[in-house]
Amino acid sequence: TKEKPTDSLRKILEHAVWSSSNFATGNPPDESSFGLSPSGFDSNNNKNNVPPRVNQKEAEQQSRRQFASDLAKPILGSTILGLPTSAQASVPKSRTEGYDYQLSDEEWKKKLTPRQYEILRDGGTEKPYTSILEAEERPGKYSCAGCGTELFTSEAKFHSGTGWPSYATALEGGVEVKQVSKFEANLAGAEIRCATCGGHLGDVFNDGWIFPGTPAYDSGKRFCVDGSALVFRPIQGDDVMGDLYPQRRVVDVSY
Repeated sequence: TKEKPTDSLRKILEHAVWSSSNFATGNPPDESSFGLSPSGFDSNNNKNNVPPRVNQKEAEQQSRRQFASDLAKPILGSTILGLPTSAQASVPKSRTEGYDYQLSDEEWKKKLTPRQYEILRDGGTEKPYTSILEAEERPGKYSCAGCGTELFTSEAKFHSGTGWPSYATALEGGVEVKQVSKFEANLAGAEIRCATCGGHLGDVFNDGWIFPGTPAYDSGKRFCVDGSALVFRPIQGDDVMGDLYPQRRVVDVSY
């Protein structure tokens, strides 16, 4: 039987989500598994294309959305995707100008921990399962670690299996979503920032439909957030800083 276009798109989406997750852990996928050769990447423009192999530090700094976009370019082409080519790539929006809460770079470095600064101000991506908030299930609200703006509620949180705290919806006025083409949003997601201070939070994907039984299935969206950018304020108990590493789980294998 002939494959439906929707089936092909779903495969591309699943590859993009899987690949971006593996890339963040420092294990980029083998390009041969996608029918690509190293020549499929533009070696003349490293800023807009991901090379076949990168070192650990470079891998940690790549965003989920950017990698998924770059992975799709050799397959579908920039024109089809509606993505900027190397000649028309847009300049990243300032994380300071136009936001109500502003600090100098030196002030941010004093206010934030190194992990918080790397995510919020440098736009980095933490490794999956490295934030204590990924497993958090208590009722409460999640705020920006930079300025305290409330961003998400516990009712919207669900376990996506990606390793990052995930939410089906964001609080109105708290989160800013980067404006991208509809095709890019469906394929590779869009960056999300704190609407008050411009701090990088993560990415939002239109793949909520692949998480049945969760609030994301109803909203159609998955806000994939770096835990280090957040502070959890439970209804009962002390605040929890998202840049804390999770406690090791001890598994009892005795019988």
